Amino acid sequence: MDRNKIALIGGGQIGGNLALIAAEKELGDIVIFDIPKMESMVKGKALDIMQLRPHDGYDVNIIGTSDYQDIKESDVIVITAGIPRKPGMDREDLISINLSIMKDVANNVKKYAPDSFVIVISNPLDAMVYTFYKVSGFAKNKVVGMAGALDSGRFRTFIAMETGYSVQDVTCIVLGGHGDSMVPITRLATVGGVPVTDLISTERLAEIEHRTRFAGGEIVKLLGNGSAYYAPAQCAMEMAESYIKDKKRVIPCATFCEGEFGVNGYFIGVPIVIGSGGVEKILEFTLTDDEKTALNNTLDVVKKTVAETGL
Repeated sequence: MDRNKIALIGGGQIGGNLALIAAEKELGDIVIFDIPKMESMVKGKALDIMQLRPHDGYDVNIIGTSDYQDIKESDVIVITAGIPRKPGMDREDLISINLSIMKDVANNVKKYAPDSFVIVISNPLDAMVYTFYKVSGFAKNKVVGMAGALDSGRFRTFIAMETGYSVQDVTCIVLGGHGDSMVPITRLATVGGVPVTDLISTERLAEIEHRTRFAGGEIVKLLGNGSAYYAPAQCAMEMAESYIKDKKRVIPCATFCEGEFGVNGYFIGVPIVIGSGGVEKILEFTLTDDEKTALNNTLDVVKKTVAETGL
C-alpha cells in the first residue's frame, strides 16, 4: 500500500515541528519545501529527523527540497510560508509581505497537488487562507485555516492551569478571527462535563478570556524573535490526521462560510467536522446576543484584513 504524502511549505520552526510530529504519528512520507536559499537548512532538518527514526521506529521518509515538483500528488499540504511576527507587530502588519508569498504558493500547489487537502497556518491567518482559496480555485471543503484549534487549545490550557485539573478533561471552543477579537464561548466550557462557570469566578474567567485572545502576542513578546511553533504544529497535524484517517474530529477551524453563523463569503473560525471529504460539515449552534455581537465584531476585523488582499 502506498503511503500518504504530506508536503510542508515553509521549513522554519513550525515546519520542522510539523515534520517531526507527522513522522512520529507515521501519517505518511514528508516533503519539507522552502525557497532555494533555505534548501540546505530543510535538507538538514529532514536528514536529522530521518536519523531519529531508528530510536523510536518510525518508517516514513522525509526529504528537504526547494523544487515544487517534489510536492507532486501530495495528499495534505500544510502552509507556514511567510515571515513570523516580531515584538510590536500584530498579525495584520505581515499582510503585504506574506500576500505575494501566498499567491506564489497557491499557484504551485494548484499546479502540482490539485487534489490535496490544504491547511494554512501563515499569518494574518484569515486573509492568507482566503488568498489561497481565491488564487488556487480549490473547493471550499479542501481549504482550511488553523485558527480556532490553536485558540481553543490555549483556552483549554489556561482553564486547566487555573483549576489544576487535567487538560484532557477541559472542553471549550473559540470562534471568530485568529486575532485579538476572537470569541471564547465561555458559557459552553466544561471540565469533565461540569460547567466551568461553576468552578471559576466570573472575574477570573474574564481574565482567562483576555489572556486567550492575546496568547499569541504573549509568546511573541517572551521569545523576542519569532512566534509560537510547538502548539501550532500540533494543531495542524491534529487536523491532517483527522483527514488522512477519516476520524471525523470536530475542530474549530477557519472555514469558508456561506451563511453559517450569519457569515457569508469569508473564512472564520467555526466548529467543523474533518474527515476524508475534507471539511465535511460546519456545526452551527445558537449564539446569545452578546456572542453574536462579538462574532460580528471579529467579522468586521476579518473583512478589513481581507479587503487589503485586493482579491
